[in-house]
Amino acid sequence: MSCTACSSNTEGKGGGCASKGPCGPGGCNKVEVTDWLAGVPLPNGVPVFDAVEVRFKNTRKAFYRTANGLALADGDAIVVEASSGHDVGVVALAGELAREQMKRKGAGADTYELRKVVRRATQADLDNWHAARKREDQALFEARRACREAGLDIKVSDAEYQGDGSRVTIYFTTEERVDFRDVVRRLAQQFRVRVDMRQLGARQEAARLGGLGPAGRELCSSTWLTDLRSVSTSAARYQQLALNPQKLTGLCGKLKCCLNYELDMYIEAIKSYPSPNAKLKTRQGTGFHMKTDIFKGLMWYLFKKPGEPVAMAAFPAEMVRDILARNKQGEEPEVDLHLADVQPEPQEDTASTDYGNVIDGGEDLARFDKKIKSGGKRRNRDKGRKKDHGTQAANAPRQGGQRTAAPAAGKGADGAAANPGERRNRDGRGRRRKGPRPAGNAAPGPKPETA
Repeated sequence: MSCTACSSNTEGKGGGCASKGPCGPGGCNKVEVTDWLAGVPLPNGVPVFDAVEVRFKNTRKAFYRTANGLALADGDAIVVEASSGHDVGVVALAGELAREQMKRKGAGADTYELRKVVRRATQADLDNWHAARKREDQALFEARRACREAGLDIKVSDAEYQGDGSRVTIYFTTEERVDFRDVVRRLAQQFRVRVDMRQLGARQEAARLGGLGPAGRELCSSTWLTDLRSVSTSAARYQQLALNPQKLTGLCGKLKCCLNYELDMYIEAIKSYPSPNAKLKTRQGTGFHMKTDIFKGLMWYLFKKPGEPVAMAAFPAEMVRDILARNKQGEEPEVDLHLADVQPEPQEDTASTDYGNVIDGGEDLARFDKKIKSGGKRRNRDKGRKKDHGTQAANAPRQGGQRTAAPAAGKGADGAAANPGERRNRDGRGRRRKGPRPAGNAAPGPKPETA
């Protein structure tokens, strides 16, 4: 999402949110936090928490301490201390929620070790910040070119300038250790600023760059998810998912973060089912567990018996417990292997509706759903005639080394009708004549005998 000012820049980049700085590639609301305590006054005598959470480019955030009683609110552009010089950011969270956020991220509640907020950003600070952000694309391209010429197997994903333009940070990902000191010296001489290169993980890179996931929405890691935990294949096994890499991997090339969302519920539900390692011993053979359908409460087993085909059946969890209990007693019960084929009968909806045909003239609403079958019988009849004619021609006897076509039904050898009385009366255009039959077409009578 982005504000209206983000698309009004003539250079194609974000113009900034109320002159507070340009937006990132994913918009203004990356890893946005809702202050649900906004407008709630503090009890008397309780001081305001003297720390704020500041958001920089994309998903980079940090905590800073407010000094000299500076009152800040969400969305204020401020100037903060940096390792060398100063940086410009936007307040993402202030007040008591900032205290809870620090505890949640393990930063504690002590603010004396945090860097300070220098002041509110002036127009000059914002202008310098905008000018520095415009040089980030060039720095990104030059860093990629320098790494390619140096033969480093790394992927440079993003570049970020400090608010005062005295430092540029290059973010990259790699699967092995690389020596990029020569690249840092080359870029520092070219840009005349201090260059830092910081390695990111695959999930951190996806969160920083953003994108659209398979669900059609922005990535969770770039919008609200801040705890990027590792995901193992056991999470997919607990949820009875097929281990298909194309379905389970996200844009970062790792397993999707959403596999951990419902994992605890699946683990808790699976505990109430019999062990999948147990085998069912029945008269129909030994059943091996294949999968468990938690939503339907069924367990699928594959039965193998010498001399009989392999069969698969699904049983309720209670039935599986009963079979296992009888197996412990040395019994092999007889089961029905066609339980999986039994489908519940559909329940008819007896609720009456008040819908009716409101079209004038009594026309049917489903008239366009009916298939048009006109001409179908005639086409089939013509195809049958052509097929019979071709068969007769193929089976005709040969005369003098050549195949002679058999006379058509109802015709003589010369092609004339065997019974002229059965010839249809048609005009030149193939239409049937109206009126009485002409005398010339009457059937000839017997020839007179001559002496």
